[in-house]
Amino acid sequence: MDFNGRSGEMSVFVTVAQEGSLSAAARALGLTPSAVSRIIARAEQRLGTRLLLRTTRALTFTAEGEAFLRGARRILADMDEVEGAITDQGVPKGRLRVSAALGHGRLTIVPLVAAFTARYPNIVVDLSLGDEVVDILAGQADVAIRFGHLPDSPLTARRLGHTGQVVVASLDYLKRHGTPLEPEDLLKHNCLRFNFRRAEANWPFIRDGKEFSLKVSGNIECSSGEALAQFARLGAGVARIGEFTVREDLQRGTLIPLLQAFNPGDEEPIHAVFVGGAAMPARVRLFVDFLLEQHRM
Repeated sequence: MDFNGRSGEMSVFVTVAQEGSLSAAARALGLTPSAVSRIIARAEQRLGTRLLLRTTRALTFTAEGEAFLRGARRILADMDEVEGAITDQGVPKGRLRVSAALGHGRLTIVPLVAAFTARYPNIVVDLSLGDEVVDILAGQADVAIRFGHLPDSPLTARRLGHTGQVVVASLDYLKRHGTPLEPEDLLKHNCLRFNFRRAEANWPFIRDGKEFSLKVSGNIECSSGEALAQFARLGAGVARIGEFTVREDLQRGTLIPLLQAFNPGDEEPIHAVFVGGAAMPARVRLFVDFLLEQHRM
């Protein structure tokens, strides 16, 4: 590839961001580290601003560098889309980066990705499973599957469905600590909680038609619903998590549902989030449409 033009500079810059260092980017591109450094310096000189801050231990982006990275990723994706439409006569192709939560991704998104790639074999799906929130506008993913109510943003969201919540514990834990019969009994139990910012501090319940919440406590907090379910299976405490995460456990009896008469029936919406608009790549549109199609079945 010719790295002399602006698109070449963008490709190098995006590769540096992906690989995390100049030397790693050089290996990925088949260049020397000094050549990569010269290309970045050339872009900085042309733009009249510093894009990267380089030390012997770290590589960080300036605000201008982050803006350049977001634009470069979009422009390169658009170029791939245009060239693909010309060279492959409109056959959908390219790399599609999808981010999903660990539990929901394993149980729901993985089978859907398998079916999607069977329908569109020229699209490469790069699936990342984890409970951290990726920055789509910064180019960290093309589509993210997110739970809960979404904050205002320039992103487009399509609702896929929803999931309920359930309080669970293992039979072993209940034998050792007793079964809570009223929500207030949880104040005497070790409650396993989420630790990310959007997690509710209190657990909601309903009694005689009136909703209320309890501030529970425990000695384990975690960002992953699957991990909390595993802690519950191991008898570490009581967890309140999405039904999809523990559906198999409830069917097998490895986890016991608790306080169902007090379950408020709150639902957490599930959305596919992406950058919309007329310039949206066909592979993104096809994947979102496929998710909607499958969730309606």
